[in-house]
This record gives sequence, C-alpha cells and structure tokens, in this order.
Amino acid sequence: MIIDVVRVSEKAKHQLLTLKRRTGILQWNVLCRWALLASLAERTIPPHEEIVTDSNVEMSWKTFAGTLDDAITAVVRQRAHEDKVAEDQLPQFFKIHLHRGIAYLLNSAQDLRRLVAMTSRVDKT
Repeated sequence: MIIDVVRVSEKAKHQLLTLKRRTGILQWNVLCRWALLASLAERTIPPHEEIVTDSNVEMSWKTFAGTLDDAITAVVRQRAHEDKVAEDQLPQFFKIHLHRGIAYLLNSAQDLRRLVAMTSRVDKT
C-alpha cells in the first residue's frame, strides 16, 4: 500500500465526472486506476506540482486498488525506482501520476468509449 486514502483535487473531480458521462464507467476507482496506469505508461516524468486534494472524492486504497493491490504497488514502486524517487516521496509521486493520468484519459475519452464498448461485447460472449 502506498497511501491509505486516495483523494483527488476539485479539478480532477470535474474531469472524472466528464469521463463518467462520456464513457459510462460509473466507478471512481476504475477510472482512477486506469488514469494512474495511463500516466505510468508515459515515459516522461510528470512535472512536480502541489496538488490540493480538496474535493469530496476519496476512496480507501483497498477500494482503489481492489484485487490488484500488489500489482499496482509493484508497478508504482518500480517506476519510482526508475525515476529515482525516494520512498518517502511515493505518496506525492502517486498523486501527480494519478492527476496527470486523469487529464490523459479526458483527452482520450473517445478511445475509452470504444474500449468500453469492445469490453462489453467480449464479456457477453
């Protein structure tokens, strides 16, 4: 576990609400998980910024990560190691990747809609 509670900024909350409308994915944790992984897949390091997590969107780490807890933790720790981020900086590292990823997903919502549609078809077979 990297943090106890995942929180997002007010701006990210509005971006997530837009993503929920555009994609039909209603769970915050699913969108946030996808956002984190989308950012981690990008090889550049997100710019350091102080993100104020002032919205009412929050979830426990267990809700955020679900059954992927160990895998997500390992991926974040590996990326932090590659980027030479100290252990005590993991919560901030996580936060900036999560918020960058939310913006990435918002910019690719059309692709997400196609992915959701494709996934729905696969689940029904």
